[in-house]
Amino acid sequence: MTQHTDLPSDLLPTTVQEFLAAHVVRDADTASSFLAEDAVIVDQDETFRGRQETYAFLRDAGSEFAYTTERIGAHRVDDAHWVVTVRLEGTFPGGVAELDYRFTLRDDRIAELVIANHPA
Repeated sequence: MTQHTDLPSDLLPTTVQEFLAAHVVRDADTASSFLAEDAVIVDQDETFRGRQETYAFLRDAGSEFAYTTERIGAHRVDDAHWVVTVRLEGTFPGGVAELDYRFTLRDDRIAELVIANHPA
């Protein structure tokens, strides 16, 4: 199980904070507004490129399940790279997952988001 980190939410870039807030409530319109035009999202080895594909991913991902999301960790890699770890609990297979959301920022927009299992 992942330990909580002490990086407060207000130390995350506004773009990351607001994207996650929208994503957690499944507001694809708002979440996609934080993406660069040529954004790439990689989720569990599936890649979505550009405005149309990334929007569809944000709209549809996990929609067949009920789940809660809790931010349990975050850290800054450098000025352009941030990692936020979230814990999901819900009706999906396994019932619990810890995922790293690895953000690459460019010009205050999300250029790339890689979502992957958090290392045990």
